Amino acid sequence: MPKPRETAVYTHGHHESVLRSHTWRTAANSAAYLLGSLKPHMKILDIGCGPGTITADLAELVPDGHVTGVDRAPGILEQARATAAGRGLGNVDFAVADVHALDYADDTFCVVHAHQVLQHVGDPVQALREMRRVTKPGGFVAVRDADYAAMTWYPEAPGLDAWLDLYERVARANGGEPDAGRRLRSWALAAGFTEAAVTATSSTWTYATPAEREWWSGLWADRTLASAYAERATGGGHATEEELRVVSRAWREWGEREDGWFAVLHGEILCRKDG
Repeated sequence: MPKPRETAVYTHGHHESVLRSHTWRTAANSAAYLLGSLKPHMKILDIGCGPGTITADLAELVPDGHVTGVDRAPGILEQARATAAGRGLGNVDFAVADVHALDYADDTFCVVHAHQVLQHVGDPVQALREMRRVTKPGGFVAVRDADYAAMTWYPEAPGLDAWLDLYERVARANGGEPDAGRRLRSWALAAGFTEAAVTATSSTWTYATPAEREWWSGLWADRTLASAYAERATGGGHATEEELRVVSRAWREWGEREDGWFAVLHGEILCRKDG
């Protein structure tokens, strides 16, 4: 029987405006729900590691263990390796992998972690089955994903309403589910975890200070015009270039508002694999 494989297209790509966000992520601001369960000896698989900032943090937190970061895009792994090397980490390695069909034996890792991954995959339940398969009995599968429909902001801005509608249409046309956060617990149960094994929580990123608003609005204004997301929006017939320019301007105008506030809701699951 052939192995399942990825069918979705990664919506964002790896444009600088995307990596501006990805390289900001740390274990503290993106995996806090997991950190209390880590032990120094643990062996961790970090799926969809991107530029490796969270991966490197996890490696520092398991000094007697080992972390493997994997991603479908070979090019971004060079940046991840440079991130780890720049921090002098010797207990981390990186490889290309598809979460739907991982090239690891059953019961290999103490923790399998994925941040902002399941929203972009074609079969999140199969992905979780694979994550569970390669986790040791008593170990954890840890997943955190944003929920776009639950994002909220002030003041009201019709251009941002248009952005959200457009993003969700593009993401779903690419085979993903942008409102993954609310679905994680359901997907975990469908993947074979028992109800008692799944701890579901939520947390937010909030952008409210002038510097935070400038950074968040700027990266989305640029991403709307220059990233793979922009190409897929126009190429897929979801928006014209002028409509993207209107959305980009709306982001910059919101970022200049001194009363501006934006919150990103994330769903989280910490799933223990039964022995």
